[in-house]
Amino acid sequence: MKDDLHLQQRVIDALEFDPSVDAAHIGVSVGEGVVTLSGHVRSFVEKLAAERIVRQVKGVRAVAQELEVRLPSDKKLADDEIAARAVRILHWDQMVPGDRISVKVEHGIVTLDGEVDWGFQRTEAENGIRKLSGVRSVINNIVVVAKVSPEDVHAKIRAALERNAEIEAGRVTVAVSGGKVTLGGRVNAWTEREAAEHAAWSAPGVTEVEDRIEIVRP
Repeated sequence: MKDDLHLQQRVIDALEFDPSVDAAHIGVSVGEGVVTLSGHVRSFVEKLAAERIVRQVKGVRAVAQELEVRLPSDKKLADDEIAARAVRILHWDQMVPGDRISVKVEHGIVTLDGEVDWGFQRTEAENGIRKLSGVRSVINNIVVVAKVSPEDVHAKIRAALERNAEIEAGRVTVAVSGGKVTLGGRVNAWTEREAAEHAAWSAPGVTEVEDRIEIVRP
């Protein structure tokens, strides 16, 4: 309990210190190292920034994100305007096959559908839409359709882990079933965990990544 109270204060201090978020309307609760964020922020980008800040605080084991996006009245955009801007973003991004992705917007919530060949294309499409003003949330239904063997996927992920200087590859386990990759093991920082997850998504044919890697602070 005492450790959770100290962690709660460190998280609050981190949020208040970072200029990319307005901590005035963000609530923080902590239980056994799991941080729950509640309240509201002014944009989807600010919501993601708050989660990023919290993950970097020493002692945080996991983050439960319950923040609501409340757009200022002067920044609210019509759904058709958001949709048009989203379509343009997807077609401008050379990493994404924009002609194979459809966009639907309802009350600021963007739903992406379609098919791509690589997991990173699915992620890139979502990241591009997240940055648009007026977007409250993104539902990513894009499917990765490339067909490769589980053995090839496993080998490519392990090779990517070995190449990445941020990761102690020997501490990360990789299991592949169909297009699903399950990561396990222990690392020392969120950056290692995120790098491992990125390596998994970068392999052709990966349709789902389940990250069970545990953060163990040195």
